[in-house]
Amino acid sequence: MSDWLFLIYPYAKAFHVMAVISWMAALFYLPRLYVYHAERGQSGVEPAASLGIMEDKLARLIMRPAMIATWISGLTLVMTPGIVNWGDVWPWVKAAGVIGMTGFHHWCVRERRQLAGGAARPGRSYRMMNEVPTLLMVAIVSAVIIKF
Repeated sequence: MSDWLFLIYPYAKAFHVMAVISWMAALFYLPRLYVYHAERGQSGVEPAASLGIMEDKLARLIMRPAMIATWISGLTLVMTPGIVNWGDVWPWVKAAGVIGMTGFHHWCVRERRQLAGGAARPGRSYRMMNEVPTLLMVAIVSAVIIKF
């Protein structure tokens, strides 16, 4: 079983990096769209229908598939023998960060539903939440590159 994993490892790693970049781009941009959506609603201006369409398409067509691809390719990498030493700290930090990122992803989806229903937090809340994926990314990348 492990022979085929070694053969596909470089392809899985390349696919993983591409999937993570796509997922992170969506996680950075979607809360920014929520800021615009919330602030237009608070100012008495009806949120443009285009914001809702952009949010929905970003979440469904880019963010969700990128998250799934990240998880599948990441688990493929983890299953490759000799790649991860679970006695080290870094894989646990990365795992916790990825689980946190997945939780943030689901928070974004819930917020999208609330915005579509007319309920919105203040724009400042979305601005603050927009920093969560950045902090998680710093922890994940540091763990993987430094391998502490």
